[in-house]
Order: sequence, then C-alpha cells, then structure tokens
Amino acid sequence: MLPAMGLLGIGDFSRMTFLSVKALRHYHDVGLLAPAEIDPVSGYRRYDVAQVPTAQVIRRLRELGMPIDDVRVVMEAGDVRERNAAISAHLRRMEGELERTRATVESLRMLLAEDSPPTVAIEYRTIGAAQALAIREHVSSVELYDWLTEAFTELRATLPELGARRAGADAGLYSSELLEDEYGEVVAFVPVEAAGDPDGRVERLRLPAAEYAVALHVGSFENLDRTFAAVGTVVAERAIGVQGAIRETYLVGAFETADEAQHRTEICWPVFQTTPAD
Repeated sequence: MLPAMGLLGIGDFSRMTFLSVKALRHYHDVGLLAPAEIDPVSGYRRYDVAQVPTAQVIRRLRELGMPIDDVRVVMEAGDVRERNAAISAHLRRMEGELERTRATVESLRMLLAEDSPPTVAIEYRTIGAAQALAIREHVSSVELYDWLTEAFTELRATLPELGARRAGADAGLYSSELLEDEYGEVVAFVPVEAAGDPDGRVERLRLPAAEYAVALHVGSFENLDRTFAAVGTVVAERAIGVQGAIRETYLVGAFETADEAQHRTEICWPVFQTTPAD
C-alpha cells in the first residue's frame, strides 16, 4: 500500500526501479538521489512517482560503469548538450577499455596456443652520450601512458619554440622502482643537437654513454611484457645485468600512426660493457 500523500515507500520505489534499498540509501547519502520526503519521526524515506525515470537513468548509467561523480554531472547538467557531452565522454572511456580488453584476450589466446615463447632477436649496442630535452616526474604505473602522451606532446611543441634540432626518436627512461613498486621516476626525452634554454618543467638532460641489450618490440604495448621477458632472460642467463633505468626508444609510435601493428619500440636493458672501449 502506498504511503499517505501519494508518496512511495522505499521498498515500493525499489521494486519499481530495480534499485536495491541499499543502493537507494547510498545514493541519498552521497547526494545523488534524495527522497521527496523523510518522515521526521521514523526517518523513513519516501519517493515521488515522478522520481522513477530519474532513478531508471541512474541505474542504467551505473550499469555502464559510470562513477557516481560522473553520474552526478549528468543528472545536474544544465542543458541537453552538457548532459550528452558527459555521457559521450564516458562512452569513449568504455570503448577504450573494450579495446584494451580485446587486446588482452587476443594476447592470452596467443600465449595459450604457443608451445614455447617466440624467439626475439637480441643485440648488444653502445648508445653514445647525447643531449636531450626532457620532462621527468614520479608517476604511478596506472597513469603512465597518459602521462607519456602529455609529456611527449609538450616536448614536441617545445622543439620549434627553442629552435631545437631533433637528433633521434622519442624515448623514455624507466626506473626500477616504477617497474617493481608501480610508482617511480619516468623521464620522457627527445635527443637534440642544439636548443635554446627551456623553461617550465622541460629541462636539458645530458645522457651518458651506456651499453644495452636491445630487442625490437613490434606492435602494441599489450604484449610488451613478452619482449621484456625475452631481453631479461638473456641478460639473466649471461649474468650481465647492471643497475640502471631501462630505456625505451619509440621508433614508430602513436604520434606517427594510429595503427598499432606498425608501432616499433626498442627495449634497451642496461648491461656490463661487452664491447671494447674506444
């Protein structure tokens, strides 16, 4: 039976909207969906029938995985354009997550279908000292790829501003802490022959000469761990590894083509010097 004044008790409202009583209480507590009335004596929540469509929209947005804060933005949107923009932004994030899920599934299928890991060519190379423009920061592994995109976008925009002449492909240095503890220093850099004085977070960086075991990773980063494993195995078997940041050189990356199958990344693992010094 409906409560007085034509309002719905929380149980009836729950059954009508497919939102649990627990969810309705939570949405009230976080300010997402407040009852039309709260009994001052019993504290019972009561909802208006007119709130049913709002609750149904909230349920569907939550089923799409939209965070409560983003749902609030949608529900409080001042006009249709603002509301649709918020929903579209979430759908784009979902599409990106779907693509990553598909790539992970395909990678797992490849692993299950293989009798043994594929052979990866390893070479030893001395990379000489160089000058670079760089951005460094301590980053979590979760935000790494977004941070790299922003950093390289800024570095690329800085090159013409400083009259810099590029001397190599975009590259990055990754600390052991980042790989082992999921948080550590990352240095994004562009080798240059000459440049003016940078400002802001862009800095000059002198890269010392170093020797690496190098492997070429072809394709997306989804299978990057396999190339890392191949290089790491060779280094471990020969006991030639040394402390130092792992270097990645992006010969062909997202700035060059959106086709990940065309991406080429060199993985450079620091090792003892294995070639004679000059």
